[in-house]
Amino acid sequence: MTISTIMVSVDLGAAAADRVQLAAGLAARFRARLIGVGACRVPSPMPVGDMLAVERIYEDEEQRTREALERARTLFEREAGEANRRAWRAALTDPLAFLAEQAREADLVVAGRQGAADGDPGPMAVPTGALLMAAGRPVLVAPPGLESLAIECAVVAWKDTREARRAVHDALPLLSRAQRIHIVAVGPDAHHAGAEGAAAYLSDHGLAVTTHLLPSPAIGAGDAVLRFAEREGADLVVMGAYGHGRLREWIFGGATRDILQTTSVCCLMSH
Repeated sequence: MTISTIMVSVDLGAAAADRVQLAAGLAARFRARLIGVGACRVPSPMPVGDMLAVERIYEDEEQRTREALERARTLFEREAGEANRRAWRAALTDPLAFLAEQAREADLVVAGRQGAADGDPGPMAVPTGALLMAAGRPVLVAPPGLESLAIECAVVAWKDTREARRAVHDALPLLSRAQRIHIVAVGPDAHHAGAEGAAAYLSDHGLAVTTHLLPSPAIGAGDAVLRFAEREGADLVVMGAYGHGRLREWIFGGATRDILQTTSVCCLMSH
């Protein structure tokens, strides 16, 4: 299995350049096409008072939005130097809806982490959690400050759910490049989660895998996975997203939400 097309979400936030470089490096490694995607909705003025003045305000806002998209395109072209085949897509519309629509052409979508301490990436940013629900493609969540992904060691956060099975399948092209792969099951059901079966699946694809069971972590599942990944020197985490439903996770907390906001390594998620 391989990756033919990688799509990257481009905005004007502080982490955008690193994200494009990371996506471009992956595209070069897989000899894949790289597509940069940027979108921004034109702010609509309140339709009160002089309608000619309202129209002029809208035209000014539209011009500023087009200029922002052009800056994003320039950033993409500048930082995507490693990708020989690349394309740019942009639109004056909702960023999430546009990226989810364009994702039909992608094998992998690269988006940015959006934690509480990551700063405001601006109106072109795509909420990563919502993208996972809408794209129908695996999403590689890249934290700020990472310009490349070596894929030397990968951790698969395993739970016997549809989403986790999907993630392991979707991650095969990346996992096939890893030198070490650890499957870790966390929580009271760890011994019955089928981690050995997931390991057998990867072994059948010629990959060397070890399994680890953490039935009684002292911290939450998401934090336990990230701490395990840090201890093993992993640079990639693979996991299913929103296995208990997105609304429940965002209200009560969950591994998906925690990792989306705090991961310090790249995380491939599938829903």
